[in-house]
Formats: sequence, structure tokens, C-alpha cells
Amino acid sequence: MNSNNVDLSTILNRILDTAADNLRVAKILTMLGLDPNNVTYDAIFNRLFEIALAQITLANMFAVFGSLFFVVTLLTRTMVPLRIANMISGLFFIGFGALASDIKTFLLYLFLFPINALRLYQMQRLVKKARSATKGDKSMEWLKPFMTERKYRKGDKLFKKGDLANEMFLTITGSFRVTEFNVELPPGSLMGELGFLTPNNKRTATIECTEAGQVLTIEYDKLLEIYFQNPEFGYYFLILTSQRLLENNAKLEATVAQLKTAAQNSTAAN
Repeated sequence: MNSNNVDLSTILNRILDTAADNLRVAKILTMLGLDPNNVTYDAIFNRLFEIALAQITLANMFAVFGSLFFVVTLLTRTMVPLRIANMISGLFFIGFGALASDIKTFLLYLFLFPINALRLYQMQRLVKKARSATKGDKSMEWLKPFMTERKYRKGDKLFKKGDLANEMFLTITGSFRVTEFNVELPPGSLMGELGFLTPNNKRTATIECTEAGQVLTIEYDKLLEIYFQNPEFGYYFLILTSQRLLENNAKLEATVAQLKTAAQNSTAAN
């Protein structure tokens, strides 16, 4: 027989013997401070109760409440309540770290708290700006922190009608035109938002750059992430987009009416 196999077998046997010895009821009772030869239910209950009372300290209470709020963050589906619960949990763990002299826990949650506070502020600001937009403020400043800059030259086409849509645009400088309707889009205009809402994500018109300028872009995946993180933001974004769709429809109807009036006047003149 191989000596290595003998040594391995011996080691495994010693491990199993030690584990079995540590798991013996008598040894567990001794570790709990009980006499294995004189055990009663009352004695076990009283000993466990004493151990529980000994663990009730202010530091441990902070840890318990911090853990409870951490569990809440795992059950929360939306971002704002999650951030709030995480901040409360962090405050309790900061208290635990300070009272228990646990520097690692104290520093970890001390650093996490301002990060959660910043993200909560950004999300609340986003919702506030989106709500303002639905009440008449058409500024899209609230989306800028989530967008990236891109430059276009005169004659460039941002996208064509029927193209697959995967991002939305906000004009910053320059001038852009909706080719199909010959409508100019000045700085501050939103473009490509309808592709986000259409079932097949197809472009509904062509946008051409008529004067070199800059735009900000945000991919639909990022917009969806923000949308689902905060349903309130999603609700106001849908309202805003609907308003813009109705405005575009009203402009189109006005243009058609003008063309009809012009045609009728021309026919009457002839």
C-alpha cells in the first residue's frame, strides 16, 4: 500500500474523530456552562436566556437594526426607497462600529453613506426636473448628467427614417432639420425619443445637420435603467414625451391646413 494513501487516510480519520468529539452533546453542554450529568430543560432555558441577556448591548442593538434595514434594501424594488433604507442601515452600522471599536465596519459604512446620499439627491433632482417639464418647463437639463457629447458637421445625418433606434439626442449648439417635414430644430430640442417608445424601435423621421453643432446622447438601455429604477421618473418622462408628440401632431395639422388653404385659394383664383 502506498505510504501517501496511509498518511491521507490517517489524517482524514483524525479530522473525523475530532469533529465527532466536538459535536458530542456532552461537550456542547459543557461549552454552554452546563453539567452533562445534571441537565434539565429549565437549566438549558435559563442558560440560553443568560447568554442572550449578556449579548444585549447598545452596539449589538445597532447591528441588529442595521441588519434589518439591510434586508429591506434587498426586498425593495425601486431605487429611491432602496437608497433611503441603505442610508439608515449605514447609520446603524456606523454606530455599531463606533461602539464596538470595529474600525473596519465604521470606515466602510462611513464612506458608503455620502455615496448613497449623492445618488439619492441625483435621483430626486431628476424626478423634480421631470415633473417641472410636465408643467411647462421644457428644459432637458435634468438628463444632461446621464448623457455623452457628440459633434456633427453640416450635411451629416443623425439617423434616417426606418433605421433601428438605440439612442436619444438633445441639441446643444448648431441647427438640425426634420427632413420629411422641413422643420428646424434649434438648440435645446429633443430628438429620437419616439424610437424609445415604438414597439419595433424604428426611426419615424430623418434628422439632418444643417449647421455644425454639438448634441448630447443617451442610449435607450441607460434610459430604461433610469426608468425602472424610479417609476415616478418614468411616469413623468412618458407625460413629457406624450406632450411633445401632441405638439408635433398639432404642428403637422397646422401645416396641412395651411397647404389646403393655399390650394383652395389657388383653385379659386384660377
